[in-house]
Amino acid sequence: MHLNNSLNNKLLTLALLAALSTLVALSAYAAWDVQPKLGHQLTPLPKPVPAPDFTLEDMDEEKHSLSDLRGKVVLLNFWATWCPPCRREMPSMERLHQKLDADNFKVIAINQMEDGDHVFAYIGQLEVDPTFTILFDSDSKVSTSYSVNGLPTTYLIDKQGNIRFRAIGGREFDHPEVEKQIMQLMQE
Repeated sequence: MHLNNSLNNKLLTLALLAALSTLVALSAYAAWDVQPKLGHQLTPLPKPVPAPDFTLEDMDEEKHSLSDLRGKVVLLNFWATWCPPCRREMPSMERLHQKLDADNFKVIAINQMEDGDHVFAYIGQLEVDPTFTILFDSDSKVSTSYSVNGLPTTYLIDKQGNIRFRAIGGREFDHPEVEKQIMQLMQE
């Protein structure tokens, strides 16, 4: 009888440890899915810096140059599909693109080292297809010229082609504070 109680106690202890381990694992999994809110602050540069010009291709192999956008404010975003904050901020970039005047404002997202088929498949998973320009920096020469050290990195470029603001990390680009900064640059 004593042996039976000892065996039952060991089995009960093992069952409790298994249940506790399962709870810890489920809690960790649930926490993984919880993401902090995206920020909305863009950091002003102390002094405007000329934005390096570039020419890159879109998914249709059409070439686009930054210099062709002089006279417009440009939100220039460096991103990749494997980057969680990049993925999270993309819908806000589309909403911003749809909201602001296309004659005076342009969103350009420069993908880092991924091929067009992979990006096309990713875009197909989004609730709304981006209508802003997506370009490909397959050799990272453009991101190097912009000193991009992490993704996402975003620059706000004025109508004269100067970088005025920078953001490293995910942002909610259609936040009223960001829109206000863009509108001020559009009115200069």
